[in-house]
Amino acid sequence: MHQNDVGVVAAYRDYTKRQAFCINDHIDILIEVLKRLDGASLGVAACVCRLWCALARNDSLWEHLCFRHVSSPPPPSVRPVVVALGGYKRLYMVCVRPVLSRLGGDSGVLRRRIWTRDEVQLSLSLFCVDYYERLGKLGGGGGDASASSLMFLCKPVNV
Repeated sequence: MHQNDVGVVAAYRDYTKRQAFCINDHIDILIEVLKRLDGASLGVAACVCRLWCALARNDSLWEHLCFRHVSSPPPPSVRPVVVALGGYKRLYMVCVRPVLSRLGGDSGVLRRRIWTRDEVQLSLSLFCVDYYERLGKLGGGGGDASASSLMFLCKPVNV
């Protein structure tokens, strides 16, 4: 072996020692990182590998995402209702995401804004309405009514 080759091998060994940390070996750290993502980024993270996909399906991550803009956490009685109506991922997709996109997406101003109790109640109410419309209890048959009833949230309002 040449002197140059020995230096390269030593440098490679030092590099691999420093690179020994793997985020997948530290689930608790990975969950903390995923908690800080927005909805779209969490969906993309689910495509990285099976482990990340399994973690992204965890309802507690979506619960955190739904209520990160709320000053105080909702009462414990909310969780069983949301879970019975499809879970926090569905709540985010049906109600929270359209409201966030109408309010300006992921701008820095929106991230710092704290939701009031009334805004949280409205979001949960819309979630319940969407669920019951899908069941056909409202809207006379339910099928196409649910697809358009909450779509007004995605359209800009000229005030």
